[in-house]
Amino acid sequence: MKRFLTSVAAFGLMAGGAAADYQLTILHTNDFHDRFEPISKYDSTCGAEDNTEGKCFGGIARMITAIGEARGRAGDDVLLLDAGDQFQGSLFYSQYGGDLAAEFMAQLEYDAMAVGNHEFDDGPEGLADFLDKVGFPVLSANIDVSQNNRLADRVGKSAVLEVAGTQVGVVSVLAEDTPETSSPGDTVIFSSAVQAAQAEIDRLTGEGVNKIVLLTHVGLPADKRLAQELTGVDLIIGGHSHTLLSNTAERAEGPYPTVENDVPIFQAYAYGKYLGEISVTFDDAGAVTEISGEPILLDASVSEDAATVARMQELAKPLEELRSQVVAETSDMIEGSRDACRAGECPMGNLVADAMLDRVKDQGIQVAIQNGGGLRSSIDAGEVTMGEVLTVLPFQNTLSTFEVTGDVLVAALENGVSQIEDGAGRFPQVAGLTFAFDASAESGSRISDVMVGGAPVEMDKTYGVVSNNYVRNGGDGYAMFKTAANAYDFGPDLADVTAEYIAANAPYKPYTDGRITVK
Repeated sequence: MKRFLTSVAAFGLMAGGAAADYQLTILHTNDFHDRFEPISKYDSTCGAEDNTEGKCFGGIARMITAIGEARGRAGDDVLLLDAGDQFQGSLFYSQYGGDLAAEFMAQLEYDAMAVGNHEFDDGPEGLADFLDKVGFPVLSANIDVSQNNRLADRVGKSAVLEVAGTQVGVVSVLAEDTPETSSPGDTVIFSSAVQAAQAEIDRLTGEGVNKIVLLTHVGLPADKRLAQELTGVDLIIGGHSHTLLSNTAERAEGPYPTVENDVPIFQAYAYGKYLGEISVTFDDAGAVTEISGEPILLDASVSEDAATVARMQELAKPLEELRSQVVAETSDMIEGSRDACRAGECPMGNLVADAMLDRVKDQGIQVAIQNGGGLRSSIDAGEVTMGEVLTVLPFQNTLSTFEVTGDVLVAALENGVSQIEDGAGRFPQVAGLTFAFDASAESGSRISDVMVGGAPVEMDKTYGVVSNNYVRNGGDGYAMFKTAANAYDFGPDLADVTAEYIAANAPYKPYTDGRITVK
């Protein structure tokens, strides 16, 4: 039995008694992105036949089984936490918004959730609709929502969870650049994650809570900075960077936990492919004395909950006609992974940028720029369905055309590579131009050898550009495009443009051609 008090209401909180050598199991998820159905090894749609053959991963039906089994192992002393970004990433979000996340998170009895940047993809109203349907605390210490009528007093800075008579504090923070990566609007005010987290940790500690979990949606590099700068944190459970930390998986980016400044940090990839499972032991003073665990891979060895499979079949009916429509064929897998498309030229980036430029080439447009973070999965070889295209491009972005001078174009490319070390979504996938970059150079001096149409860029010359409406309006740090001349943001849907381009070039052959080079 658990009870929670958010920071909005937890006045006069008395410290609970803590037994010596208290052992707690924490189950955690992050960046689920509406992958309610099983996914392929490319994080995209996985068909029923492949699922039957054991080739698929994840899906909410496996997650329900895995969490139930983990709870059985843990007994009463267990928490289930989510580090944000339940929203956005499949046709289910396009159809149902946050309703399915609310339904299944309530069924799974989550204890707390961090606000992720994509929880604002439909503005504060989208998050508010979700809050109407859940009873667990949804947290972020470094946002002030008091000026928004629907969110005011509804997003806590922290929660104190009572687990079998023992109090555990959960403090959460959100990436400070969320106004650039999503749509929180002017009524949601962001502050320093470090300062906000420390203030809340100090407040809880002063009230006698000596077990503090920092539940973040800032990404692993920022989690490491938090571990260096904060005091009083027992462990960090994060999201946002889609990082697999594991002691056994071949593609892990670090151990589980990754320890920074004596603070253990955990993250469990994304898309419901893994369930994080941590066993942590605290002494009487609240210090961590032992910690262990490993993410659970939700492959075919994890059975799917039958009732949930039936529910998903019901929910999928309105989507079937659209997503089963075969639009083209590809000769090989089109690589669109996060690791590839946020660090350099990638085949999916070339496809989408080429498609954009091809659509508007008769309008005097010379250059296409697509943010790598807008590409959400790969597509496997063979038939390409509209559902697969929409999984890659789920944001319902439209083509935007505009004009900027060469110096603005170069500034945009500098912005695009400015956070490459953090895996930021602003990395520019391009068509109609080529450039080189040196990631080791100072920010602002990384771009060189910019060529447009085979000729060196001219700083005072005006160029026609096509991008998506999110980037054109300043998303992912592209503020230099907000004042562009002759801007038109209401072109065709980017997913439709891409699908039609693949069809016109079927069987499409994925490629890279050196348009982006690394120095």
